[in-house]
Amino acid sequence: MSNMAINDKVRETTCSEELMAIRDSLDILGGKWKLMILRYLSNRQGQDIHFKKMQREISGISAKMLSKELKDLERNLLITRSVQDQHLIMVYYAVTEYGKSVLPLTENLVEWGLYHREKIKAEMK
Repeated sequence: MSNMAINDKVRETTCSEELMAIRDSLDILGGKWKLMILRYLSNRQGQDIHFKKMQREISGISAKMLSKELKDLERNLLITRSVQDQHLIMVYYAVTEYGKSVLPLTENLVEWGLYHREKIKAEMK
């Protein structure tokens, strides 16, 4: 059990509530791409990031998968999609203020991933 703070109110959570919270988090953030997309967008705050640019720079993601993941992230209020009508219509993406609440988690995952990679390499020597 641990303590949970919501709207400045702290209460103890049960193991069942913690497991449900993990399931909810994984439902929203799980999979190969969502956290990578959020991290990519957060590292490029202030830049105009459009679909094709993301597809080019996030290695290995297909257009179909990127489209699906962007829709899921937008539906869960983690990113915004804005359409600008110029010579041709351009669609830009950015992390929302709410989406920024996930960024410390991505930072922890990056740190752990770097540590893990070094640990595995050291064990293989």
